[in-house]
Amino acid sequence: MKQLVLFGLSLSLFVVTVNAQPRPLDVVSSVDLSRYAGKWYEIARLPNRFQDHCTGNVSATYTVQKDGRIKVVNSCRTTDGTTDSAEGVARLASEGGPASKLKVRFAPAFLGFLPFVWGDYWILQLAPDYSHAVVGDPGRKYLWILARQPKIDQSTYDRLVAEAREDGFDVAKLIRTKQD
Repeated sequence: MKQLVLFGLSLSLFVVTVNAQPRPLDVVSSVDLSRYAGKWYEIARLPNRFQDHCTGNVSATYTVQKDGRIKVVNSCRTTDGTTDSAEGVARLASEGGPASKLKVRFAPAFLGFLPFVWGDYWILQLAPDYSHAVVGDPGRKYLWILARQPKIDQSTYDRLVAEAREDGFDVAKLIRTKQD
């Protein structure tokens, strides 16, 4: 009897563990990177160490290069009022893979051969008119809500947050970005 009880408890823990695993993230089925290029304003983000110094006016500008890679320039206003910028590069996560799964690197180019310097940049939601997007990673540690304008209406924001919650992101930790 004792073995049966232990087996039942073990099975219950296994089921809870399996059910606690988030489902795989869906990405946008098609992205035209030339339309995606341009300036995006950060509307909200999950906290992360590389943006701890940012207090507002966060934006990202993407430029498609001749080799198919994407130049990435992120900028923000810092606590002392200055603007900080970081330049990186993005590429398809896998050759021939979907344009909605990218890898981004901000480390120096000579370190580009190291897999751990490339971060996942998955486009999870994208408005048909490319007016707003949600970007995250499969580990659900990073999340950004982006828009072509510095602000979006509350109903759109609420919908994007609800969809991110359904995808397993901890949206209670979202930081709304101040845009002047």
